[in-house]
Formats: sequence, structure tokens, C-alpha cells
Amino acid sequence: MTKLFDYLKLRIESEGSITLADYMAESLGHSEFGYYNSTVPLGKSGDFITSPEVSQMFGELIGLWSAVCWQQLGTPSKFNFIELGPGRGTLLMDAIRAAKVAPGYLDSIELHLVETSPILAKLQKESLSTLKNSCLWYKKFEQVPDGPFFLIGNEFIDTLPIRQYIGAGGEWYEQLVGLNKFSTALCRITSPTPSDGEFIVPLGLSGWDDGIIWEICHEAQKIISSISSALLERGGVAIFIDYGYVKQTGGDTFQAVRNHEYSDPLEAPGLTDLTAHVDFEAIKQVAEKKGVRVSGPVTQGVFLRRIGIEKRAEKLMNVATPRQKRDIETSVKRLIDDNEMGRLFKVMALSYPETFQLEGFCNAECD
Repeated sequence: MTKLFDYLKLRIESEGSITLADYMAESLGHSEFGYYNSTVPLGKSGDFITSPEVSQMFGELIGLWSAVCWQQLGTPSKFNFIELGPGRGTLLMDAIRAAKVAPGYLDSIELHLVETSPILAKLQKESLSTLKNSCLWYKKFEQVPDGPFFLIGNEFIDTLPIRQYIGAGGEWYEQLVGLNKFSTALCRITSPTPSDGEFIVPLGLSGWDDGIIWEICHEAQKIISSISSALLERGGVAIFIDYGYVKQTGGDTFQAVRNHEYSDPLEAPGLTDLTAHVDFEAIKQVAEKKGVRVSGPVTQGVFLRRIGIEKRAEKLMNVATPRQKRDIETSVKRLIDDNEMGRLFKVMALSYPETFQLEGFCNAECD
């Protein structure tokens, strides 16, 4: 077992079973034994690869898209470019390199990175050390200075802790994490008493069968609310790209990845990446209630096609070697094909003021 298991065992023996959200928070963020504080998770030598690591085109297109947003906002002389969970800084490097074609854009922006992992923050500082723009790091979005902004959260929300409830007999019971009867391993436990009101049955959900599982991410709703408030006060655009569903229908999406393969999420706490699918409907409702404009969600494949990934790939292939051409074709396919990342991943944007149409969206639901 892991050092974090020993810590969780003592906590559970002292306090009783913990929520799935508590388990995720400890597993990913414990100051000493948490996954993001003890390992480099990204890349071929890590546990998973994100879109910016698949191809430079992803970050380049986001950079160009951010420059268009800046122009639509009236080319403010001071503009904050914010990334939530920047990984190794790959997206930001590619974005800034591409965005230099927009006259005046790079002169106006300051780079702000929201990162809780000291290991990843160190890698980001090394990767971004050659940039002329100043880079500042924060633990929370709320610490970023005032001013109009562009914000990107790529595979950020899926890491936020969720709570799970199971429906039975007309009631909702929370799914908890406890110890097996020998106290040698973690296991899932259903609360013996119904939820005390923290969980609200989603509007429109009726006639559900016993055994249905419903997931709620309070942390996602909180940060979307905070970002929406900032947009109303300062103006700007926030874009989120992640795997998830347009409308939740119930089901267990809590998962773990280790060495690029799925694993038991309770088996090795602190050594595996834990995520859950993003409920885009829930965060869309939060943003709309705050009063910002919501564009999407659309699928990643549709969005990237609309903002020009195929044209960008064609341009790169014109000067590429045969091997490089194959790599470019493979990367594009992985990013936009329905059977790879193209359909599972969704893109949603928040913006204020509501006076312009964001590129890549057509005021429609997910294609």
C-alpha cells in the first residue's frame, strides 16, 4: 500500500468513512503524499497525455483564438492571459508563439498561471523562462489581478473532486470511501441514511430506477461562479475544454489512470490520476444564472475544425518530411476524430459583454 493509504486509514479509523470528494482531494492534493505534489504526471513517461502534448497545433490555435477575442474586446492595452492547471506549460508556449502574428497583442498581455503543484510550477517556470512576457503564479484564480482577461482551462475541471449519490426507494444515499473488514484496503460504502439535503435532485430527473448514480462537482460550480463574476466585473472570455457530457443521465464516471492505462481508483491513492467526466449542463446553468454569455458546448472535433486545424495541418505538411507528415496526420486524427478525442471532449466558453459572437460556436448545442 501507499503512504497516503496509511494516512487515509488513520483518518477513516478516527473520523469514519469519507466522501468521494474528500478522497479525491487528498489523493490529488495532499501536501506531502498527493499525486500532483509527488510526481510529474504528464507525457509519455507519466500517466496521461493532454491535447497540447499531442500536437503543437492545439496550443497554436488557442493562442490565435485568444488574440481574436482580444480584438473583439476592443484591444485593451492591458490584458491578462490566464491558464488553469497549465501542465508543463506546453499550451502556453505554443499559444504565445502563434499569437505574435496579431499586432500589439503580445505587448498587451501578462501571463498568469494558476497551479497548486510545486513540481509542475517548477517545470512551467523552466519551460516559460524564454518568454519576454512576465509570468506570475497563483494557487487560486481569485488571486489573479483585476483587468480584462482571457482564460483557458484545458482538462482542468475533470480533476476537481466530485460527490456521488445512489438512488434507492425514492431517496438518495451518498457513496463514501471506507475500509474493508480487515482494514487492509479502501472500499466504497453506501451511506446507511439518506442525504440530509445537501444533494438536490436535478430538475427534470424523474422516474429514475433504483441504483442510478448521480455525480455532483461542487468545486466546479464554485469556480465557474467565481470566473463568471470576474467576467461581469472586468470583461473577457473563458474557455473550458474537457471530456464530459452535454447532459448528465446518471452513471459512475469516477476513474483512475496509471501508466496510460485505467486502474482501480481506490487501489493506490496518491500514485494514480483521478478524474470524473465534466457535467457541462451543470456548469452552464451556473454561468447563465450569473448573467454571462455561454457558447457551446460543442465537441472538440467540431471546434478545432471551425477554427482552422485542418488548414494549419495542411500548411505544416507543405514543408514537412514524409515522417513528419505522418505524425501531423496522426495528431490531427487523434484530436478531432469522433472515435478518439474529437467527440468525447467538449468545448464551452463564457464571455462578457455579450456583443460579439465567438469563433467556433454557432449558438447551438453540441454537434
